[in-house]
Amino acid sequence: MEIAYAGEIAAFGTVLCWTVGSQCFEAAGKRIGSLSVNMIRLIIAFFLFCATLAITRGELIPGDFPASAWKWLIISGLIGFTFGDMCLFSAFVRIGPRLSMLLMTLTAPITAFLGWAFLNEKYTKWQWMGVLVTLIGVSWVILKRNGKPGSKNGKNKLLEREITWKGILLGFGGAIGQAVGFIISKVGMMDGNSYLDPFAATQIRVIGGTGGFIVLFFILGWWPNVIRSTKNIPAVGLAAAGAFLGPFLGVSLSLLALHYTTAGVASTIMSLVPITLIPFAIFLHKEHVSIHGFIGTIVAIFGVLMLIN
Repeated sequence: MEIAYAGEIAAFGTVLCWTVGSQCFEAAGKRIGSLSVNMIRLIIAFFLFCATLAITRGELIPGDFPASAWKWLIISGLIGFTFGDMCLFSAFVRIGPRLSMLLMTLTAPITAFLGWAFLNEKYTKWQWMGVLVTLIGVSWVILKRNGKPGSKNGKNKLLEREITWKGILLGFGGAIGQAVGFIISKVGMMDGNSYLDPFAATQIRVIGGTGGFIVLFFILGWWPNVIRSTKNIPAVGLAAAGAFLGPFLGVSLSLLALHYTTAGVASTIMSLVPITLIPFAIFLHKEHVSIHGFIGTIVAIFGVLMLIN
């Protein structure tokens, strides 16, 4: 029996996982660097998937997946994990999770356009308006700020993060990688009129992303840094927590959302992460969030309601 709005529920679960996971990754990245965090969390995620598949399918990797699925899902992992997450995690360190995830909201219109152009997905005018309203709300939350960048707000003594062009470009690169990865993932998961197991599909994406980083680290000579990073137990613990919430549970839920709803609807709901990051920004990072941020929250939620009705 199918659950009503199963895709939307999975997408909101993804938002929760990515919200908490981004905090873990930012903290770990400040300790050992974003590249090392990416490799460590993907290796941990791979073994989590092996354990899950051993219990649910009786095998360590999905050997019954067709070759075409492996091909597309590995390509998706290379684009989404290796390129996209490498950009995003670097942006986390430079401009923080909240500002980075603002740029990730661009994933929604990019994904919707690609889904319309290449997967023949259909969206009503009302849904397109929902996409627009949600993006306006999320943008309002992040961009409508007071005080000078990189300074303490005089009234509340809260930090205003500095926005750099390098951080902006890295965040934009993360949005492109995630959008293209979503579309290719959906192609890879298609099996006639049904879809393949999203957890197993995510494991193949992790394999592709890990392979991409292995090659990249050999080119950059980064392996000594990764080995040294494993000695930082708190950072590895944070990366492990992020691995569970991010590439293991979060990404699997995102693929489950793609199973039950359109790519544009799923990615737009997932773009709400900057809003759920507001409490972390205020209470954990001591950032200034104005009343405009809360107004933007209401606008963004209304946009989501437009999207799923």
